[in-house]
Amino acid sequence: MAKATTAAAKLLLSPQDHTLILIDFQSQMAFPLRSMDVALLRNNVALVAQGAAGFKVPTVVTTVAAASFSGPLFPEVPAAFPDATVYDRTSMNSWEDSQITGQVNAIGKARIVLAGLWTSVCIVGPALSALEQGFEVYVITDACGDVSDEAHERAVTRMVQAGAYPITSLQYLLELQRDWARGETYGLTTGIARSHAGGYGLGIQYAKSMFGGEEGH
Repeated sequence: MAKATTAAAKLLLSPQDHTLILIDFQSQMAFPLRSMDVALLRNNVALVAQGAAGFKVPTVVTTVAAASFSGPLFPEVPAAFPDATVYDRTSMNSWEDSQITGQVNAIGKARIVLAGLWTSVCIVGPALSALEQGFEVYVITDACGDVSDEAHERAVTRMVQAGAYPITSLQYLLELQRDWARGETYGLTTGIARSHAGGYGLGIQYAKSMFGGEEGH
């Protein structure tokens, strides 16, 4: 008979157990986006990037053909990681670039969290490659986008069938916090949520303004 114990599932993420890879959040990659609104994508990218930076998650930032074709990063990424080295590639699959795999190995985490453009190319490639090499892979699906709904959805399905775990941007942030009693990151988490978590963020603002309410307090 199963017995409940006071412990988190091993599949839940923590700030210390994974590497976040932000892939090709660049102007040219966003222009043909059709699977989601670009403004919403930028909002979700900001939420993920600010959360990862605040929780000190090891993060790799990569671009493809930045100078010759794809252009600069969304400003939300360097705003969160102003000192990050940006690894520019020619390969569509970042796992085929030794700069990226070298950083993954140097960081040394067995879990990879991916977000980027496009889902069906630059996210599928590293997701399947990392899974085949024994990594656990999580994909922040609402911080990814593609040229059509079909392309995005088929890519997510393909990755899930291969063993990847789909999550959302707000889920990622709240999974890093996990417990509202963690006071050292409470202000960070609720501050990001107020700015980028839509109606939930407005609810946090309302509760605080109207009656001094706080999550878990």
